[in-house]
Amino acid sequence: MTHHAQQDAGQCPAHTPDPARPLRIFGPDFSANPHRTYELLRAQSPVPAVEFDPGQWGYLAVTFRAAQYLLRNNPGRFRKDPHHWEALRRGQVPPNSAALMMMAPRDNALWKDGPEHLRLRAALTGALGQIDTHQLAHTVTEIADRLIDAFASVGTADLVAQYCDPLPMLTVNSLYGSPPALGEEIIHTVTRLFLAGPDAAEANTALESACLELTRYKRARPGRDVVSSLIAAGLTDDEMIPSLILLFGAAGPPPAKLIASGLRRIITDDRFAGDVHTGVRPVAAALDDVLWHEPPVPNYCPLYAQGVQEVEGVQLQPGFPILISFAAANADPALTLGLPPEARTGNRGHLSFSAGAHACAAPDLARIICETAVERALDRLPGLALAVPADQVPQMPGTFIAGPAALPVSFQRGIPHPARSGRTAA
Repeated sequence: MTHHAQQDAGQCPAHTPDPARPLRIFGPDFSANPHRTYELLRAQSPVPAVEFDPGQWGYLAVTFRAAQYLLRNNPGRFRKDPHHWEALRRGQVPPNSAALMMMAPRDNALWKDGPEHLRLRAALTGALGQIDTHQLAHTVTEIADRLIDAFASVGTADLVAQYCDPLPMLTVNSLYGSPPALGEEIIHTVTRLFLAGPDAAEANTALESACLELTRYKRARPGRDVVSSLIAAGLTDDEMIPSLILLFGAAGPPPAKLIASGLRRIITDDRFAGDVHTGVRPVAAALDDVLWHEPPVPNYCPLYAQGVQEVEGVQLQPGFPILISFAAANADPALTLGLPPEARTGNRGHLSFSAGAHACAAPDLARIICETAVERALDRLPGLALAVPADQVPQMPGTFIAGPAALPVSFQRGIPHPARSGRTAA
């Protein structure tokens, strides 16, 4: 296929290092070693061409400088609205595309620019800003204890399935005033959506239905919760559904994988294992180390160039998604200057909460949830250790969500429910 024909097919971008054979950021080869792919891409260009889903092409920012430039020049030079996606406009993205479920237009703050973005984001930040952080830590602790009580006497567990995955969503359901059965359904569908598997379209439909049901439930029974606050801000049902999907998505799988990766890091990494337990290093340091090296959302935040835009000497063509690789940007050798990993301890300059106009709306809440969850597991499960070799811990696919797919552990059995530890999580 000629270069011109590729452009006409709405496939591979022009003015890229290798438009004929862009590397894939999905599939078994990529998932086996994502950072190897990022290194190859970085050798090509700061913003190389990639295939991010079967038959779908775009760009990927793989240097810290390029990622920051893109994020901080929205909405001026780069827009969020997926209606700028040329292949989507032409009907060339299959309806069952896994990436489509993560990148399709929705009427929420994530995909809007200008005044609409400001209005919807203000509603979100206003609702989240009403959360009592002390009560949040207490809620997380109660949920953590309930989950741990279910397996504490056994001496073994899969912490991902039995603790890390359910804890953030159970916490969110409590904050959102969701009925238990409906909350359980939302937990399962959000997880399926983030996996970006073959059932992603079905999961998306189910999640939209569940969010509409929750909206109608809270309209009839308003309370002091996030959903009621969004309703009070004037959001319509058509805006509530995608806004809730955004909130559940942000508060579900990403913090779950951060908790799992944080626990694995503390269990297996000598830099943290002893120091966290003795209090020399806080849990927060281990989690920031994960955010630098294994961000739970490795690639996301698609943007679209407004006309031809040059970034780091690369001409980016309009009509193609420009994904931000937080994982690659954080690992950029130009950023580390040859310093060892421990030199970043206490440094929160990573991009794992994004940056610019669409940066995470509530990073402090995410930190409270994750730090409290990790601390409670360490308090309640003495002798915590991996039950399999570290290199046998299964991993998530790694395109949009990364971290352990399972975390088999062993610990001392029969620990009675203790009083809450004196350590703080905030």
